[in-house]
Amino acid sequence: MEIKELQKQASEIFINNSKRDGIKVDTDYLILKLTEELGEFVQSYIVHERRCRPAKYLSAKEAKRELSKELADVLGLVFSIADKCDIDIEEALVKKWITKEWIK
Repeated sequence: MEIKELQKQASEIFINNSKRDGIKVDTDYLILKLTEELGEFVQSYIVHERRCRPAKYLSAKEAKRELSKELADVLGLVFSIADKCDIDIEEALVKKWITKEWIK
């Protein structure tokens, strides 16, 4: 699946789920949700690295799965923000990271 397609689908799924729950989705809300998901990602990373209380330890497989899920949530929100702001995230990544066209 192409990044553009992932971006569009992730955004549509997020917006549809939010509408179902009666939540107005604007850019501010998406940024707040991204912040929330970043916090959840950091928490799962702490558990993954076993830098938490032993009571929170998970097996290596389960910790990696949780970390993967939270990273996917972060990426999904980034895709949704890009879509809402009419940004082609694939093009932006190429210009910033690959060709370095946007590096000054």
